Amino acid sequence: MDSMTLIAMASIVTAGLTTGVGCIGPALGEGKAVAAALTSLAQQPDSANTITRTLFVGLAMIESTAIYCFVVSMILIFANPFWNHVLVQATGK
Repeated sequence: MDSMTLIAMASIVTAGLTTGVGCIGPALGEGKAVAAALTSLAQQPDSANTITRTLFVGLAMIESTAIYCFVVSMILIFANPFWNHVLVQATGK
């Protein structure tokens, strides 16, 4: 197996793991945040505006983690920084 194939396989597997783990964690976090917000709304209906605003800010921050993992996986697949290193070694330039 040549080095190009090995780097391609490692990049694809790493991108898949990054996307998988990077989506499972935020999904669980968002579920817990929404459950806690609903519990808070049931106990304190008068402060619904504050709870809802804080919930949306928290959900945006949680979701950014999943977006960063997606960006890393896309970089590994389409703009892999290791390709240039392998191509230089393969061609000798």
